[in-house]
Amino acid sequence: MKKVFSYIAATAIAVAAADMQGEACTNVLITRGASADGSCMISYAADSHQLFGELYFHPAADWKPGTMLKVFDWDSGKYNGEIPQVAHTYKTVGNMNEHQLIIAETTYGGREELWEQDGIMDYGSLIYIALQRAATAREAIDVIVNLADTYGYCSEGESFSIADKNEVWVMDLIGGGKDRKGILYVARRVPDGYICSHANQARISTFPQNDPENCIYAKDVIDFARAKGWFDGKDEDFSFCDTYAPLDFGGMRGCEARAWSAFNILCEGQFTFMDENGKEVTVPADHYLPYAMGYDKSLRFPLFVKPAKKVSVKDVAEVMRDHYEGTPMDMTQDIGAGGNALPYRWRPMGFEIDGKSYTNERAIATQQTGFWFVGQARGWLPDVIGGIDWFGTDDAATSYLTPIYTNTDEIPECFREGNGDMLNYSATSSFWMNNRVTNACYRMYNIMQPTVKAAIDEWENARLEEIASIDEKALSLYNKALSKPVKAIKRNDSVKKTIDPFPEVRKYLTEYSVNTAQTIFNKWVELEELLLVKYIDGNVKAQDENGKFITNGNKGNIPDGITQPGYTEKWKRTVALTHGAVIEER
Repeated sequence: MKKVFSYIAATAIAVAAADMQGEACTNVLITRGASADGSCMISYAADSHQLFGELYFHPAADWKPGTMLKVFDWDSGKYNGEIPQVAHTYKTVGNMNEHQLIIAETTYGGREELWEQDGIMDYGSLIYIALQRAATAREAIDVIVNLADTYGYCSEGESFSIADKNEVWVMDLIGGGKDRKGILYVARRVPDGYICSHANQARISTFPQNDPENCIYAKDVIDFARAKGWFDGKDEDFSFCDTYAPLDFGGMRGCEARAWSAFNILCEGQFTFMDENGKEVTVPADHYLPYAMGYDKSLRFPLFVKPAKKVSVKDVAEVMRDHYEGTPMDMTQDIGAGGNALPYRWRPMGFEIDGKSYTNERAIATQQTGFWFVGQARGWLPDVIGGIDWFGTDDAATSYLTPIYTNTDEIPECFREGNGDMLNYSATSSFWMNNRVTNACYRMYNIMQPTVKAAIDEWENARLEEIASIDEKALSLYNKALSKPVKAIKRNDSVKKTIDPFPEVRKYLTEYSVNTAQTIFNKWVELEELLLVKYIDGNVKAQDENGKFITNGNKGNIPDGITQPGYTEKWKRTVALTHGAVIEER
């Protein structure tokens, strides 16, 4: 039996523990050969205590020569400057675009001396501008590099997840500080049939330097490090992450542990990967636990692994709901979980008591999520149908995903930008309603969360099942439109523009996306009311098989069959040991 704990009590790691990030994100990357339906997928949780959950939308547009694009820092809203706009920009919905391109990120920081740069492009602008200008993953990498190198990069080190209908890439990048404009980077294609994950720690170590089909990197990425005195070995031994984002306890325990956990779940405890000789080997996930838990830097787990079975959208969503359950870092098991097995710890993550330093875990699912998604690029379908952004807001463990087709012409009111913000409540906002449900669960988690999870599963499983029929109807409209001639119009500026040949397809998918999202929002309003009524004051009111509350049969709707579950055995035992006094021997 494994020892279960969630605290580290060692003064040797006191400083590192204090540096563990509370604002952090997690990505899981799935290639089409690793997925259950042949789609490429990327998941993302935008975790920030200041980020509001809403679905960004930019319609496709044509721009006159000389038009300038204002650039605002994604995190702070600060105006950075402006750059020339391109002639045409693609439609974007969240972190996807009309060509099924998906881009997500996690921030790892890296060497602080490389952060200072007079630049316009922050990491968020790189993502959302690239989505408007690129149709494929490789094009997106080119756009990102060109934007950063041309206009300067003003953010910390980042890992990007980039996928299209055919390929999935992971890209580690960092600025050059005052000595170099733009970014130093390495981008690697995830081998088909494999998966990848990253969580606020650069993960690309050594990389192939003569394989442009599978690896793209800055020409001076090694020479720059040599000039700085950070590397003096052979080129083939150069490790990007070890050089530009040196590992510490926080990087392992607070970040790499989440990637390890994603792999552990999808690989069912056995990591299969290609060794340095190109031979496929399998190693138990537990072999890498000392690394994930921050004890042994030498046991870094692979960048790419093969899942135990083909991965579905639901599988990825469940990974995003993880709190290390069933591992030595299980957040429901130590005393920090309180009397109701709460897998959350309020910030700050680290603390000191009696001269010793401690840190709480940072799991994939976390309370400060603004929005999260599982993006799907489905190459067997035309672009107008293929892309789906399974989108949700707030804590993934107690919130739903709903399908938004990425050629929608309208955003549901519950996800609309401007419908509330972090300082202004909106009763029609998904973010605020999900927070009401989630924060209700936090007070009696092991009792209330199962009710919410059952509602999530019922909703998501039904949507996943019906998507095939929605696709079929949309494809019928698509094929009908193909039989009609495509016309072109001539605008006043003498630029020819093709008329959209698929308005009925987009109308159908827009109506489905909007109506579906509003339906589950309304269900969540009802769910929040149910949680209040059923679990008020630590009680649990009984319901019959139809969900109707049981009464005593007399006048006045007086409930019957009320139970009071109280606290977990661990909590009761701890209270007894630390504060209990025997009142009476029984």
